[in-house]
Amino acid sequence: MSKRLGKGLDALITSLSIKEDDKIVEIPLAQLRANPYQPRKTFEEEAIKELAESIREHGVIQPIIVRTALRGFEIIAGERRFRASQLLGNPTIPAVVRAYSDQQVMEIALIENVQREDLNAIEVAIAYQAIMNQFALTQEELSLKVGKSRSHIANFLRLLALPDEIKDHVSRGTLSMGHARALAGIKEDAKRKELAKQTLANNWSVRELENAVQQMDTVVKGKTAKAKAKKRDPYIEEIEETLRERFQTTVRIKPNKDKGRIELAYFSKGDLERLLEILQAIKA
Repeated sequence: MSKRLGKGLDALITSLSIKEDDKIVEIPLAQLRANPYQPRKTFEEEAIKELAESIREHGVIQPIIVRTALRGFEIIAGERRFRASQLLGNPTIPAVVRAYSDQQVMEIALIENVQREDLNAIEVAIAYQAIMNQFALTQEELSLKVGKSRSHIANFLRLLALPDEIKDHVSRGTLSMGHARALAGIKEDAKRKELAKQTLANNWSVRELENAVQQMDTVVKGKTAKAKAKKRDPYIEEIEETLRERFQTTVRIKPNKDKGRIELAYFSKGDLERLLEILQAIKA
């Protein structure tokens, strides 16, 4: 089922391109409504204004894609162009009318949006989870369909477990994806919220937040952050950073004279499988 679905989605995304024999019609903006399956929750006002100025000067270069609805038409692709035209007060917009089922509209909206670069991290995470739920896909199958690595998918899905107030900050851009990943590695919501507040108040970088997370772990274990800082070997910290980038997860190296151990954190069964695949590839 998943393989058939993948081919179908590829065909649907290809169908969004405008062809030479397409009939382009002018549709009144009053007859259009947004796609109810649109995963995008926010549209940058400044970006819409910039697009509106471009449309004012050059017109709508690429028609939007719509389908007929009970009352007028439903936008399949091109909501930003529609919003910019509304801002200008244009009465109509060029469009191509296509026939899509409800399921096809949902598929297009989800896949098209996660392939865009300007969705915020929480919108991407919600879209990924919706696709996986709707079509019973694994992280690996989804990664193939959207052209992203499995670790990329896993990192976004972790964000959904964060408290709502932290997700709101990520959506607004006041906390970055890197900050969110560091906070997602903490189990207790209270600690996540406290560190998020400190990050915002002190304008911490991602590295500074990661250091704070490590210091918090030290205090919990009955050590002081200062004592830990004195014992940390810069070489060990450098190796940890290299391993974090390689495995895309929290890494702890615990040396004991000439020996020690390396701990890799995982946050779900799928994440554990991802780490095992990387380790097996290294062994091979």
